[in-house]
Amino acid sequence: MDKFLDSLKGRPVDASIDYLVSLLKRRQIQGSESCALATAHILLQVVARDKWSDVNQLLERVQTVGRKLVAASPRELTIGNVVRRILGLIRDEAQEDRNDANNDGSSDVLPEPPHSAPLKLDSPPGKPIRPTMASALGSLTRTQSMFNILADPDVAPSFLLDGTPAASSGASTPLAHGLATNASALRSEVLDGIEEIMDEIKQVDDQLCGYSDIVIHPGDYVLVHKPSRTVQRFLTRSKRRFTVLVVTDPATVTAEDPYAILRKSLAANGSTLINVMNTGLMAYMTRVNKVILSARAITATGGITVDAGAAAVARAARASGRTVIVLGGVYKLSPDTQANQDLATEWGDPSRYVNFSDGAMVNNVRVKNAVSEYVPAELIDTYITNLGAHSRDHLHSIITDHYKDAEVSLDLYGKIRK
Repeated sequence: MDKFLDSLKGRPVDASIDYLVSLLKRRQIQGSESCALATAHILLQVVARDKWSDVNQLLERVQTVGRKLVAASPRELTIGNVVRRILGLIRDEAQEDRNDANNDGSSDVLPEPPHSAPLKLDSPPGKPIRPTMASALGSLTRTQSMFNILADPDVAPSFLLDGTPAASSGASTPLAHGLATNASALRSEVLDGIEEIMDEIKQVDDQLCGYSDIVIHPGDYVLVHKPSRTVQRFLTRSKRRFTVLVVTDPATVTAEDPYAILRKSLAANGSTLINVMNTGLMAYMTRVNKVILSARAITATGGITVDAGAAAVARAARASGRTVIVLGGVYKLSPDTQANQDLATEWGDPSRYVNFSDGAMVNNVRVKNAVSEYVPAELIDTYITNLGAHSRDHLHSIITDHYKDAEVSLDLYGKIRK
């Protein structure tokens, strides 16, 4: 990731896009956070360095780059999430900018002073402070009077500026024509918005950890599966004394303890970490109070993409009546309703379980090793994001707040699923 970011400084935009596509295909950049940040960085370069004078040109360019990145790593749903967030950001800023350009004295919003200088990339002090993307509830747009809309036939109502889904092509509708756009000011605003999205992604873990003492109670037995960095920070941030059960695959057991740092951090707080085998989940589940899983991505229906083996943990917890809690930032919540189990499941190298020395088995048995898998929403009780705790039914409102209708219906996958 660091090597990719350094390469952006002296490389043309198209060459940087091709380089990122190759890194995604070779899995040299992987993981939800890394893929999301890499996508935001490359689109930042597209907005800042590409030559465009029309909003529709910029929207089409971002969509084209987004489809290339999604095709390079279709299972990383956060790539498409960031592309959609930036497309919605461009629409919001273009709509606000166009409303400003067409407001007159009869508007509900006071016009800017006639001698005010346009915003530039190197002069941000003069512009208003934008609320953070994580705390924004919906798009912030300026209003026009009904008289102004009816008086000027070239001014389109705001609902036309949002764009409508294209039913056949899968592409979002371009903005209505006939409204002047200050490209310099729009570029500056969009760049600031992308920076805010990147800051939001980087701060997710710290915001999630703020809920650890609410979720974990003294004396709890918490079961986790392949705890990610987010889950480990969530556990160590808690000031409670509790016991952590880490589900371990016997085929991956090595002499070196992979969770030595986590064990040491928990011990400093008076907590205990115990390794348990995945073959005896039901036996351990009677002592467990709650199960905490880390989501690679969260779909619009509430299902999640996780590391392989977590689905069995969730099913065992459901059978035993135990609470299943999923941790994941809002940037992992995908509006894509077409995401399914086939796309979420990734197959890896089976040599960990069977190698060529087992000749009879290699010749007669087909061995599959799942790297990731899909957990249906029915097995999950609570979702904790950087905005708080949510039920499955509340996910739709979060999607509505962070994605515009035109981007929700946008198909970035094309022929990948066909």
